[in-house]
Amino acid sequence: MNHAAVPCGAVRRIDANEPFAFHCHRGVPCFTRCCHDLELGLTPYDVLRLRKATGLSSTEVLERFVIIEQDDDEPFPRLYLTMVDDGKASCVFLGPEGCSIYPDRPSSCRTYPLGRAVARSGDRCEEHFVLLQETHCQGFLEPLLNTPKGFLHAQDLAVYHTFNDLVAGITQHDHIRQGMNLTVRQQRAYLLALYDLDTFREKLSEGFIDFHSTPDAAVFDDDEALLSYALVWLDHELFACGSESRG
Repeated sequence: MNHAAVPCGAVRRIDANEPFAFHCHRGVPCFTRCCHDLELGLTPYDVLRLRKATGLSSTEVLERFVIIEQDDDEPFPRLYLTMVDDGKASCVFLGPEGCSIYPDRPSSCRTYPLGRAVARSGDRCEEHFVLLQETHCQGFLEPLLNTPKGFLHAQDLAVYHTFNDLVAGITQHDHIRQGMNLTVRQQRAYLLALYDLDTFREKLSEGFIDFHSTPDAAVFDDDEALLSYALVWLDHELFACGSESRG
């Protein structure tokens, strides 16, 4: 195939069942170029999977591979994957053959070249999609047709979306939309419960996490069960116990 230059990059809205041509594989000239110079945000479930991929504790993953930023005008900390200082700002997990943690790669990597946004209201989620066509990407010249719905299914994103949507219930809570200000303690609780699961599990098992819902055994043995429990605990910690912090 003649890989001519892709026209000027653009972002546009795309419907869930709208077809688009895209295929990324080792044969495209730009293979792994999108793995450089990134601000790759990490969700709690992303960090859970990085823990699985590396065999490290959640605390070690945060220390070695994650940058945590807290802006004064943002209620929640933002977490990003570390890039290597190699002159190309390469992803820390990029190897000679491509992604070294491919089965457990973050949701943003799986979703590319799509973007998915969720508007949450109560228990209801409304999702929207955009298609990002960067000028360097030759995958758009491949003949394989996809739809957002089919592409995301093929990338095994269902469990990622399940947890990301639950997190949206926290970050898009009515109290947050109404201007609730989080205390430093609450921001630390957010990082502990959603990103440092091993420390949260330890504190829970030692009785330092006080909550009316007693965890069952699966919470201590299964990371996904623990994250689900942590989300319920954090919701209560922020919005039932912390309503006095609304501003």
